[in-house]
Amino acid sequence: MSANRLPPLNALRAFEAAARHLSLTKAAQELGVTQAAVSHQVKSLEDDLGTPLFRRLTRALALTDTGAALAPELAVAFARIAAATRRARERDAKGTLTISLLYTFALQLVPRLGTFAKRHPDIVLRLDNSTRKIDFDREPHDAAIRYTADATAAGLHAEKLFDDALTPLCASSVAKKIRKPADVFGFEMLDDHNFWDDWKVWLDAAGLDAKSPRKRATVFDSTRLAVEAAMEGLGLALGAPYMFEAQIASGRLSQPLDLMVPAGKAYWFVCRKADAERPTLKALRDWLVEETAPQRAAFAAIRPPASPQSPRGTRAR
Repeated sequence: MSANRLPPLNALRAFEAAARHLSLTKAAQELGVTQAAVSHQVKSLEDDLGTPLFRRLTRALALTDTGAALAPELAVAFARIAAATRRARERDAKGTLTISLLYTFALQLVPRLGTFAKRHPDIVLRLDNSTRKIDFDREPHDAAIRYTADATAAGLHAEKLFDDALTPLCASSVAKKIRKPADVFGFEMLDDHNFWDDWKVWLDAAGLDAKSPRKRATVFDSTRLAVEAAMEGLGLALGAPYMFEAQIASGRLSQPLDLMVPAGKAYWFVCRKADAERPTLKALRDWLVEETAPQRAAFAAIRPPASPQSPRGTRAR
């Protein structure tokens, strides 16, 4: 048998605790096992080493010369292991997180980053604006925020932050000219990512024919850009009012109609399943869940229209 072969770790731990307490009972209490289990582990270590480590007295234990020489060495070794493990945990609770996220969501997040920084001063966020699919095994990203119907996939942890909703949004000057759902056809219906499907969802809920003639519409690569264009009077953008509360409060953006319908898509937090419980990522995820609670509440308040001809949803908050 090789002299370099290490005995089982559990046996070494049981002996070190028993040697420190000179008691199998106290060692068992410390390790959270039975006294018989500690006795078995110590006996197996003695068999492995080929020499006794304790002298069993009537009501006490005493270390043999070999046991007395081994015990302090093991105490130092276990202390170093504990310190190294603690440092590893501390390192994982700090550092930099690289997050891929969409432009619209990023602009929602930026004004709130100060609260995260105060709560987690040792975590630095590196935000990467991107809509492409992230390969976590090949790229340095720790997590991503994605907008889709379902972000679940093999090997990934996907947690829905909040659902999206659709209603026309526009400048106040345009809103004054819209009295009923059919009036939207008199303005450019701005697309984001060329998702005319979103307009079809809203038009269907409003009892309107999506094939009706409509004005030429500019296509943008994000909802936020489409809304910015709408605020400039270019036309109507589809979006959730709870994503643009500041713009609505300022008077630059208006929700001309009550009808608001579920988009069938949501914003998701995505990372490797193996990384989901990393302290840094868990801190970010928990904070995002907390910060997006108002959006979840707003979506939950949406009521379907009573009928296609009488579109009544939920007013913007």
